[in-house]
Amino acid sequence: MVIPESSQVTPKGRTSVELFAGGGGLAMAVKEAGFRPLLLNEFATRACETLVENMAVRHEMDGERPPPIPVEGERPPLVVGDVAKVEFDYLRGVVDLLAGGPPCQPFSLGGVARGDEDRRNGFPEMFRAIREMQPKAVICENVRGLLRPSFMPYFDYIKRELALPFVRRADGGSWHDHDDVLRRMLAAVSGDPHERYDVEHFPVNAADYGVPQIRQRVIIVAFRRDVGVDRSRFRELVWPRYSEASLHKAILDGSYWERHRRVSESVRRRVMARISSRPAGLPVGDEPLPWRTLRDALEGIDGQCPLPRTVKLDRVDHYKNVINDHIGWPNARIYPGHTPNELDRPAKTVKAGVHGVPGGESVLLLDDTSHRYMTVRETARVMTFPDHWKLAGPRGEQMRQLGNAVPVKLGQVFAEAVASVLDEAERK
Repeated sequence: MVIPESSQVTPKGRTSVELFAGGGGLAMAVKEAGFRPLLLNEFATRACETLVENMAVRHEMDGERPPPIPVEGERPPLVVGDVAKVEFDYLRGVVDLLAGGPPCQPFSLGGVARGDEDRRNGFPEMFRAIREMQPKAVICENVRGLLRPSFMPYFDYIKRELALPFVRRADGGSWHDHDDVLRRMLAAVSGDPHERYDVEHFPVNAADYGVPQIRQRVIIVAFRRDVGVDRSRFRELVWPRYSEASLHKAILDGSYWERHRRVSESVRRRVMARISSRPAGLPVGDEPLPWRTLRDALEGIDGQCPLPRTVKLDRVDHYKNVINDHIGWPNARIYPGHTPNELDRPAKTVKAGVHGVPGGESVLLLDDTSHRYMTVRETARVMTFPDHWKLAGPRGEQMRQLGNAVPVKLGQVFAEAVASVLDEAERK
């Protein structure tokens, strides 16, 4: 590989690289947090098309030269293909944040939970990228299944491997043997701070971060030790600011309905009666913000306009010139074990599902007690994508991209916190 001269690779401002970019949720979050993307990588065809449509320039690997490093204002290159074939040495020393969501199928129930034995495990490639780039910080998002008791030993190993990414696993060696080596080295006081990272993980529910969706995930964050960030300050910045109790209080005291004045009194009473039957536990004093609800998302939050209220149950793109992908889909069903989304709660977890239609998870219960499938655009709002974000492919592929994505608002909270502590560390 030809590595450019250092004068060619000195970017201005905060910089980032995104691996396993998928439909772009975390990549967009990092960019919105002020990082300039230098490189994206993705394998799935439709996800690549989405990234090119919205924020990147397609770059095919030729095996000779690295992708061009974009200057301020240019779209970053999207390297299409297997991340194992991408070299990152040319970016050494110029990347502030490496972000990505290594494929979660090895650790999810839907992926048969094979963990380290699953060839789709993307963590080894994240560690290789760290060795070659030496970023100042790393963000990884994955499913909460990593924290299950059966996976906890391997999850702890992942964190130790992230702390010492330059200590490589021997060819053919087991992860258990490698873990023993890492444990001994971490117990030692000595070590090059340029090659050692301080690692923390955060079990999160996206709803606690202003996302109108119940979504349980784990976010792993690492800082290169020589940078000297204040980790307690970081924990403070990513502390959840929203709560279910505050939502219940807002519904019962009427402040929630102030922004939903078109909702009938009978619907309000029905919702309030359901909440009143639950244990109180309502906040007092310096309370968190109310969880965002599905109704909030559809009616418009954070500057978005309300979505059209009527969605015909056909496949005709009758909103094509108004809002992207707000198209009805027929034959929604509710059945045992697959209850619909309620308007006055955060939506259920958006899942990639089978053909993008994962049972009741994508069904919406309306105020008149009828139900229908959520549109792709409604689902994108639940994932906090802006309405201008275009998703490539047919409905099933669009829903798959959304189900695999990181909610933009959740990712942005963590990326902004990384930027803040890096800035503070450099001002010391």
